[in-house]
Amino acid sequence: MKFPNSYSLKQISTIISCDYVGPDDFPVLGMNEIHVVNHGDIVFVDHPKYYDKALNCKATVVLINKKVDCPEGKALLVSDDPFRDFNILTQFFKPFEKSKNLISTSAKVGQNTVIQPNTYIGNNVVIGDNCLIHSNVSIYDHCIIGDNVTIHAGTVLGSDAFYYKNRPEGYDKLISGGRVVIEDNVDIGALCTIDKGVTGDTTIKKGAKLDNQVQIGHDTIIGEKCLIASQTGIAGCVVVEDEVTIWGQVGVTSGITIGKKAVISAKAGVSKTLEGGKSYFGIPADDFRAKYKEIASIRKIPEIIAMLKKIEK
Repeated sequence: MKFPNSYSLKQISTIISCDYVGPDDFPVLGMNEIHVVNHGDIVFVDHPKYYDKALNCKATVVLINKKVDCPEGKALLVSDDPFRDFNILTQFFKPFEKSKNLISTSAKVGQNTVIQPNTYIGNNVVIGDNCLIHSNVSIYDHCIIGDNVTIHAGTVLGSDAFYYKNRPEGYDKLISGGRVVIEDNVDIGALCTIDKGVTGDTTIKKGAKLDNQVQIGHDTIIGEKCLIASQTGIAGCVVVEDEVTIWGQVGVTSGITIGKKAVISAKAGVSKTLEGGKSYFGIPADDFRAKYKEIASIRKIPEIIAMLKKIEK
């Protein structure tokens, strides 16, 4: 999330009432989750296990819960609770805006686009030309939709990221300030749910096709001309490269990459990054040749046990 203007380190520290390390006028341009940070961004870290990763990422301001040596060219915001203060910044720069109409007056809708009855279009949504949005679709604030997009009934774009911190009193939610971006010529089936980014964009690229009841997590990128079948669930911060096919009821864990033109068979469980150009199935998913060898070995177990029993006699 980029700020509307450049802020100084001192100004940001005032918003969240914390100490800082660095020049008063050190420029702060935005804030992002660690997977999508860029120069000028704030990133937060609240566990020693991830200090090095945060201090050495692209972000130039680190919101941290301990005074540490500040890397050259960077600045620190020292907070007793970085998670809380990251939420304060999100609320400051992108506060919730109540909608007064079924289709917000700030929404922009392109030529020849049809929006069926009972569809909700939030604040600052942009929809391109020649789209068809069926009834009972909900498009939350700041979503961007390209040209020639079809969205079927009951789909929700822009719901909050599933991102929580476990505290003694219960789970504390990380407030989402990102967007959903749907590029041109995308088809989205009925009852799909696509979460917005924590601070960046969840993106469905050109020509991708989603079946009914598909879940896409926060900050995930679905590449061009991908096919994703019904009841697939893809977690946050996943990169699905171009022309990947994912069949029904596949589950994909967070933070991995599925390579270009990979094919994932139905009911597979994807728990690690997969190379492109191969076919995979099973739990955990592996390429066909390796998986068939594994199955063949398992089928030999009764025979091996019988042989061992004969030897014992």
